[in-house]
Amino acid sequence: MKTGRLEAFSDGVLAIIITIMVLELKPPEDTSIEALLETLPIFLSYLVSFIYVGIYWNSHHHLFKVTEKVNGKILWANLHLLFWLSLIPFATSWIGENHYETLPVVSYGVILLLSGIAFVILTKSIANHHGTGTEIHKLTSWGIKEKASLILNVLGILLAFINPYIGILCYLSVAGIWFIPSKKFEKHSTGK
Repeated sequence: MKTGRLEAFSDGVLAIIITIMVLELKPPEDTSIEALLETLPIFLSYLVSFIYVGIYWNSHHHLFKVTEKVNGKILWANLHLLFWLSLIPFATSWIGENHYETLPVVSYGVILLLSGIAFVILTKSIANHHGTGTEIHKLTSWGIKEKASLILNVLGILLAFINPYIGILCYLSVAGIWFIPSKKFEKHSTGK
């Protein structure tokens, strides 16, 4: 089966996730700078989550640009990814409302970790469906970015128990790693 419906559905879900997150941003009731600064924790948690969802959308786009066909296993793997991503607004709001307390930051990290694992499952499902030795199988090989992401997310979760801000720094580091899309996908999609 072709990828069009899966891509359209995923794009819609990701758009809804971002919409839900932005609805959590409430303007201050006062017009003072102090009132605006009080909203900063919520805005910063939104910003980090927006970047994460944007990275997943971008990576998903690049992945499906080279995917020729899907099957039921890929559809379920994609839904698995969307499930974890759909929990990001909950964790984002919880972090912002509780000013980066330990349990919300740990929960956020667990959701990010499981989203990353779900994306790996999706890429492996696609690679296996296309067959060993195919171009997509080579493109989705486990690389240093994937390993570093896993290590930093686990480290962030553990360090958040000591200091939640260190946990957030680890999560931001993972976002930094993925902010620039994989060069191997870029080269493949441009034909260079």
